[in-house]
Amino acid sequence: MTAGAPRVAVVGGGITGLVAAYRVRTALGPDAQITIVEASDRLGGTLRTVDIAGGPLDVGAEAFIGRRPEVPELMAELGITDQLVHPAGKRPSIYSGGELHPMPAGTLMGIPATASSMRGLVEESTLRRIEDDATSAFKWTPGSDVSVAELVGGRFGEQVLRRSVDPLLGGVYSGLSDSIGVRAALPTLAAALDSGAPNLSAAVAAALPTPSAGPVFGALRGGYSALVDALIAATDSITVLGTRVSSLIGERRGWRVDPVGHFDVVILAVPAPSLSAILADTVPDAADAAADIELASSVVVAMSVPGDTELPDNSGVLVATDAGLSAKAFTFSSRKWTHLATRDTVLLRASLGRFGDDGPLDLTDEQLVESAVRDLATVTGLEIRPNSTVVQRWRGGLPQYAPGHLDRVADIEAAVRDVPGLAVAGAWSHGVGVPACVASATRAAAHVCEVAR
Repeated sequence: MTAGAPRVAVVGGGITGLVAAYRVRTALGPDAQITIVEASDRLGGTLRTVDIAGGPLDVGAEAFIGRRPEVPELMAELGITDQLVHPAGKRPSIYSGGELHPMPAGTLMGIPATASSMRGLVEESTLRRIEDDATSAFKWTPGSDVSVAELVGGRFGEQVLRRSVDPLLGGVYSGLSDSIGVRAALPTLAAALDSGAPNLSAAVAAALPTPSAGPVFGALRGGYSALVDALIAATDSITVLGTRVSSLIGERRGWRVDPVGHFDVVILAVPAPSLSAILADTVPDAADAAADIELASSVVVAMSVPGDTELPDNSGVLVATDAGLSAKAFTFSSRKWTHLATRDTVLLRASLGRFGDDGPLDLTDEQLVESAVRDLATVTGLEIRPNSTVVQRWRGGLPQYAPGHLDRVADIEAAVRDVPGLAVAGAWSHGVGVPACVASATRAAAHVCEVAR
């Protein structure tokens, strides 16, 4: 219980921090003094919308999972439901072996339940490995965790990993099957294995989601900046930009947030390495666990190309990791989103960089554009000269959910749970997507508001 108007610090101005601040405002009312402290020079984190060819385009996250309710419900609260849009329904293709292939159907993050789904994408020897899975000896220890590569590569082979699984994991985590654990990234598969699935194929079949009648993805007509701006306006907080919090010190009542000042309660909505640094002296067990969560970096090159450019009739192209290209994916934005297809120009995005490879970050903007255009020509056969480009670097943009990730998250949350007036949240915890970040922020805000009231 605080005396007078509660003073709340939200450290981190990404989507998690903004939602946490908004939830605190709605719970504590207009008298609460809310301060958002952000290390960079802007709010929004890995959500960023730029103007290109006279209109908005996201150069960070661009969509959210449609079957989760958090984002549409938040948009309704903020009065921006009219911003909700859905994709055109086109599927991506996969570039492998020098040609485009249809995205395999009936897979779980690219892991097949049957060999037939991989036909044409992998060689016959790999198809036989998948078919033999049903009769090969299989062992899984319930509760265990391994990398996706160890599980899937050991049963189905490298081609399935590099041509089907890695392209999808690269899109979600900017990672590889080697850097992502089964239990955190594929919980339904882990559950099927724990339940005694006789082989990997059977586990994948049991873990496949029930087809949804509604759209798989959603987005905002004006880009994610529409959501960010609405949250900022509704929260009415004090914003401190360009300030990195170095430590958190418990005081007789509340916390000293260095170098900002005293607050009654604090929400830390920062990446795992920053969380570890801030809590090193105050909650060392949480800091130690957070230090083990690594980050991946990436680059997005957004392009406007002539309106008569005939891109393939797909939402984009995922690039196999054995294809020898720098780009990991292309999003054909004007094909994927109907609201972008009405423009006079064609919009697309190239994505480069994965976990363990920071090389793209060191290239100049000109070199990145040249690389993206060169790979685009290889993938599509089109020689394209962009009318305009925007390069966005995301250094440490996405956490890697490595084997044992859920245990690390549990250790962080257990260490913080009984610390009065402190909560933590972020993409490092229970999902990297925007809906998961909204849910994480909502839980953190509810926790500190119990103390602040």
